[in-house]
Amino acid sequence: MKSFFFLFLTFSLSAQIRGVVKDSISGEPIPYVNIWVENETIGTTSELDGSFSLDIKEEKVLVFSALGFETKKISSKNQDFLLKSIAYEFKEVVVEQPKLSREIEVGKIKKSAGYHISGDLDWSNAKYFKYDSVYVDTKFIKKIKITTRSEIKNAKFKIRIFSVNKDGFPYLDIIDEDIIITVNKGKRKNVIDISNHKIIFPKNGIFIVYEVLKIESNKYVFKYTENNSKKVIKKVYYAPDFECNLVDEQNTYYFRDTKWNKQQKWHNEETGNFKKFNNKVFEPAISLILTN
Repeated sequence: MKSFFFLFLTFSLSAQIRGVVKDSISGEPIPYVNIWVENETIGTTSELDGSFSLDIKEEKVLVFSALGFETKKISSKNQDFLLKSIAYEFKEVVVEQPKLSREIEVGKIKKSAGYHISGDLDWSNAKYFKYDSVYVDTKFIKKIKITTRSEIKNAKFKIRIFSVNKDGFPYLDIIDEDIIITVNKGKRKNVIDISNHKIIFPKNGIFIVYEVLKIESNKYVFKYTENNSKKVIKKVYYAPDFECNLVDEQNTYYFRDTKWNKQQKWHNEETGNFKKFNNKVFEPAISLILTN
């Protein structure tokens, strides 16, 4: 069974933990592992060479999450960290070859209203796609479309595809490899071809997930002025942001504290320009292209 370890190299005077994520069998670095402090918003993502750092002033519980491995909580004072791979049980399937002669789009992205979800918030956000009998003649998932806004060039994020558990929440990865997407600066409608995976739309639906990568190359400083004090505030964010729509359906989920949570509707009873948010959900602008 595969596993990998995390070796904390230093604990500096500024209370900064530095380490490298490596595969315990091959010794190769593991990129894009999400690492965060339990019950806090402090976190990071390992770089392409597996390196990472975190500013921590006292002992904390760290949470490690990577595709194909169990999510695990470990004390920041530990020296070696092992994660076991997840053993998946797959049902017997009949392999079919897509014809790719017909296409339909589901979950169409609405005309942009200018709303977007900051890449500095929850690492993982998921949109649920319900199965419909009309998909029977176009049952293969060919492409994923997702709209981003980026302040920098070549920002990266991760796409994952999840099955649905008995309670309707994201469950297991359907494919066993990371899909890393690089986007250009500005607003972009990204089209991701996944036809090589030959995924058939499950009868109980499917989740498309995007994951924020809190790596150095995604970092940028956002400046804004406070309304009352007129003070200029600088804050570090991670690109890209993800465009969203205001919808009635609660098909959006976010991952926090090692579990998936359903995105609730706004119930602030706002007035004026904010009234349109009442009883609405901010849903990521994601759609699917199906084929036969």
